[in-house]
Amino acid sequence: MNSRSAPGTTADGDSAAMAEAQALLAKLAQQSGRAAYTPASGVNFSARDNVFLKSALAVDFTYRAATATLPLFEGVSPQGTPSHYIITEASDAAVAEAMGVNFAPKMRNAAATAGAQSVTLQDGMLRFRGDVDFAPEYQVAPGPAPTYFPPASFRPGAVGDAEWSSMAVLPSGIVLNVQMVANASGRHDRAKSLDMQQRTVTMSLLDGFHDGKQYYYHLVTDVSADLPAVLEKGVFTPRLEAVGGFGMSMADDGSSLLGFSPVLNGKTVMGSGEDQGFSTSLHNGGIDPINVFPIPPSNNDPSERNNYSPLWDAHVSMWTPQAVSAGRVRRITSIPDLESLVREGHVTSAMINPPGPTNPYVAGLRPTKAIINCPVIAQPDLPPQ
Repeated sequence: MNSRSAPGTTADGDSAAMAEAQALLAKLAQQSGRAAYTPASGVNFSARDNVFLKSALAVDFTYRAATATLPLFEGVSPQGTPSHYIITEASDAAVAEAMGVNFAPKMRNAAATAGAQSVTLQDGMLRFRGDVDFAPEYQVAPGPAPTYFPPASFRPGAVGDAEWSSMAVLPSGIVLNVQMVANASGRHDRAKSLDMQQRTVTMSLLDGFHDGKQYYYHLVTDVSADLPAVLEKGVFTPRLEAVGGFGMSMADDGSSLLGFSPVLNGKTVMGSGEDQGFSTSLHNGGIDPINVFPIPPSNNDPSERNNYSPLWDAHVSMWTPQAVSAGRVRRITSIPDLESLVREGHVTSAMINPPGPTNPYVAGLRPTKAIINCPVIAQPDLPPQ
């Protein structure tokens, strides 16, 4: 894989970025006692597992209880205390390959926005300007039937401060997708277990649909708005909203975002094979809403046309009252499927989407103005459920 320079950088910048990556990996190796990741030494997942994040140490695809075990890096909080985090994407192809993370060139567009966080690197550890408070207790109560939306009450289980963003800009200028998962205040609501001796964290995965296939497994790390942060069980990170670029999903749009579509009012009967949406999640104790995604990571494509980004721009869809009355509600399984349903008048932009331009990339829906950071981990070849 060839390295790509971000606009305005030089070969020296590429060298600096690789030096940063190697310093991070070397420090992790020192602390964990585990050899530093290399493309040749990563876990040999099967083709059926279809794991995109090569640095993953283990995956478990148990239905409704899927997890991924990832390397746990140590950084330094603004108070000088340890902060532990994961890395899932890099804006540079060579760095992504070296670290075993997804290549997300669009993230470079976040670097110059107020939504990013500039970090420094000292002794192989990132020093953060922002911090996350994991102390709040996650809480959500469903609203009244039949949609159970909006919730009767809700509270995010973790909140980033004014300086915190997962879009970490390193001194070289590259952007890493860095999510804090534990510090002195507690740990991420999706962190199932941490092993501080081995320096690993096991995170719960969410199901999704892509190209008509289920099990588009992804993390939810942080979210720019409070209600989606609760629905997706991520860190509420207000600063992330300033990344901007809502409704701009093409590779040449100059945005870091990529459109996708959660469903608001899908079927709510768990185990029916058709359950999907915020209504289903609220009615069934927070099960995965099974959102609809357009593309997977393309880690072997270092070109300018690589459109993958973990910063997903929500375009919430809604079945129309007429479609609900006619019994047409079912799982939406792909963007082309969504386009057909919109064209036929059965699905439209959800009422929570503010007025504004539509996005042809996501079936002509309006953006919801919420960014959900969802690094994609795998899409295994398994029977649908």
